[in-house]
Amino acid sequence: MGKMDEEQGAWLRYMTQVLLGAVVAALVGMLFLLVCAVLISGGRLSRDHAGALGVCACVLGSLVGGTVAVSRCKGRRLIVGLLTGVALFLILLTAGLLLYRSVAIEERGLPLGCGCLCGGALAGLLGARPKKKRRK
Repeated sequence: MGKMDEEQGAWLRYMTQVLLGAVVAALVGMLFLLVCAVLISGGRLSRDHAGALGVCACVLGSLVGGTVAVSRCKGRRLIVGLLTGVALFLILLTAGLLLYRSVAIEERGLPLGCGCLCGGALAGLLGARPKKKRRK
Protein backbone atom coordinates (compact mmCIF):
# COMPACT_ATOMS: atom_id res chain seq x y z
CA MET A 1 0.00 0.00 0.00
CA GLY A 2 2.93 2.37 0.59
CA LYS A 3 4.08 2.18 -3.04
CA MET A 4 0.59 3.02 -4.27
CA ASP A 5 0.42 6.07 -2.01
CA GLU A 6 3.85 7.15 -3.26
CA GLU A 7 2.72 6.90 -6.90
CA GLN A 8 -0.41 8.93 -6.18
CA GLY A 9 1.70 11.54 -4.42
CA ALA A 10 4.05 11.79 -7.40
CA TRP A 11 1.10 12.13 -9.78
CA LEU A 12 -0.36 14.89 -7.60
CA ARG A 13 2.98 16.73 -7.55
CA TYR A 14 3.25 16.55 -11.35
CA MET A 15 -0.30 17.84 -11.86
CA THR A 16 0.23 20.65 -9.37
CA GLN A 17 3.33 21.79 -11.23
CA VAL A 18 1.54 21.51 -14.59
CA LEU A 19 -1.30 23.71 -13.34
CA LEU A 20 1.14 26.20 -11.83
CA GLY A 21 3.00 26.33 -15.15
CA ALA A 22 -0.26 26.85 -17.06
CA VAL A 23 -1.22 29.78 -14.85
CA VAL A 24 2.24 31.32 -15.28
CA ALA A 25 1.94 30.72 -19.04
CA ALA A 26 -1.43 32.48 -19.19
CA LEU A 27 -0.08 35.47 -17.25
CA VAL A 28 3.03 35.74 -19.46
CA GLY A 29 0.88 35.48 -22.59
CA MET A 30 -1.44 38.24 -21.36
CA LEU A 31 1.52 40.44 -20.47
CA PHE A 32 2.98 39.91 -23.96
CA LEU A 33 -0.37 40.78 -25.54
CA LEU A 34 -0.60 43.90 -23.37
CA VAL A 35 2.80 45.07 -24.64
CA CYS A 36 1.70 44.32 -28.20
CA ALA A 37 -1.52 46.30 -27.68
CA VAL A 38 0.49 49.29 -26.48
CA LEU A 39 2.75 49.01 -29.53
CA ILE A 40 -0.25 48.77 -31.87
CA SER A 41 -1.98 51.77 -30.29
CA GLY A 42 1.27 53.73 -30.51
CA GLY A 43 1.52 52.99 -34.23
CA ARG A 44 4.74 51.02 -34.01
CA LEU A 45 3.09 47.74 -34.95
CA SER A 46 0.46 47.00 -37.58
CA ARG A 47 -2.95 45.49 -36.79
CA ASP A 48 -2.39 42.98 -39.58
CA HIS A 49 -0.12 40.96 -37.31
CA ALA A 50 -2.79 40.31 -34.65
CA GLY A 51 -3.22 36.61 -35.48
CA ALA A 52 0.50 35.94 -35.50
CA LEU A 53 0.93 37.85 -32.24
CA GLY A 54 -1.69 35.65 -30.58
CA VAL A 55 0.18 32.51 -31.62
CA CYS A 56 3.48 34.06 -30.49
CA ALA A 57 1.90 34.85 -27.12
CA CYS A 58 0.86 31.20 -26.78
CA VAL A 59 4.31 29.91 -27.70
CA LEU A 60 6.09 32.36 -25.40
CA GLY A 61 3.68 31.77 -22.53
CA SER A 62 3.80 27.99 -22.73
CA LEU A 63 7.59 28.12 -23.07
CA VAL A 64 7.96 30.16 -19.88
CA GLY A 65 5.22 28.28 -18.01
CA GLY A 66 6.57 24.93 -19.18
CA THR A 67 10.04 25.91 -18.03
CA VAL A 68 8.66 26.76 -14.59
CA ALA A 69 6.84 23.43 -14.39
CA VAL A 70 9.75 21.39 -15.78
CA SER A 71 12.28 22.96 -13.45
CA ARG A 72 10.21 21.95 -10.43
CA CYS A 73 9.76 18.31 -11.51
CA LYS A 74 12.41 15.62 -11.29
CA GLY A 75 11.49 13.42 -14.22
CA ARG A 76 9.28 13.12 -17.29
CA ARG A 77 10.16 16.61 -18.42
CA LEU A 78 8.80 16.37 -21.96
CA ILE A 79 5.45 15.07 -20.71
CA VAL A 80 5.24 17.82 -18.09
CA GLY A 81 6.03 20.46 -20.74
CA LEU A 82 3.43 19.09 -23.14
CA LEU A 83 0.79 18.86 -20.42
CA THR A 84 1.51 22.47 -19.49
CA GLY A 85 0.83 23.46 -23.10
CA VAL A 86 -2.40 21.43 -23.11
CA ALA A 87 -3.50 23.03 -19.83
CA LEU A 88 -2.80 26.51 -21.25
CA PHE A 89 -4.86 25.70 -24.34
CA LEU A 90 -7.72 24.49 -22.15
CA ILE A 91 -7.55 27.71 -20.12
CA LEU A 92 -7.70 29.75 -23.32
CA LEU A 93 -10.53 27.62 -24.67
CA THR A 94 -12.51 28.04 -21.45
CA ALA A 95 -11.92 31.80 -21.39
CA GLY A 96 -13.06 32.06 -25.00
CA LEU A 97 -16.15 30.01 -24.26
CA LEU A 98 -17.05 32.18 -21.26
CA LEU A 99 -16.46 35.46 -23.10
CA TYR A 100 -17.88 34.68 -26.54
CA ARG A 101 -20.38 31.89 -25.72
CA SER A 102 -19.08 29.73 -28.58
CA VAL A 103 -16.05 27.67 -29.54
CA ALA A 104 -14.48 28.29 -32.94
CA ILE A 105 -11.58 25.86 -33.23
CA GLU A 106 -11.44 26.20 -37.02
CA GLU A 107 -10.91 29.98 -37.00
CA ARG A 108 -7.85 30.52 -34.79
CA GLY A 109 -8.07 27.69 -32.31
CA LEU A 110 -5.90 25.23 -34.20
CA PRO A 111 -2.86 27.55 -34.54
CA LEU A 112 -3.21 28.55 -30.89
CA GLY A 113 -3.33 24.89 -29.83
CA CYS A 114 -0.28 24.07 -31.93
CA GLY A 115 1.55 27.06 -30.48
CA CYS A 116 0.75 25.97 -26.93
CA LEU A 117 1.94 22.43 -27.61
CA CYS A 118 5.11 23.56 -29.38
CA GLY A 119 6.07 25.95 -26.58
CA GLY A 120 5.44 23.30 -23.93
CA ALA A 121 7.39 20.67 -25.86
CA LEU A 122 10.26 23.10 -26.35
CA ALA A 123 10.30 23.77 -22.60
CA GLY A 124 10.37 20.03 -21.95
CA LEU A 125 13.25 19.51 -24.37
CA LEU A 126 15.28 22.48 -23.16
CA GLY A 127 14.63 21.67 -19.52
CA ALA A 128 15.97 18.13 -19.81
CA ARG A 129 19.19 17.83 -17.90
CA PRO A 130 21.94 15.84 -19.53
CA LYS A 131 22.72 12.56 -17.87
CA LYS A 132 25.84 12.56 -15.76
CA LYS A 133 28.62 10.33 -16.97
CA ARG A 134 29.72 7.59 -14.64
CA ARG A 135 33.31 7.47 -13.59
CA LYS A 136 34.92 4.10 -13.81
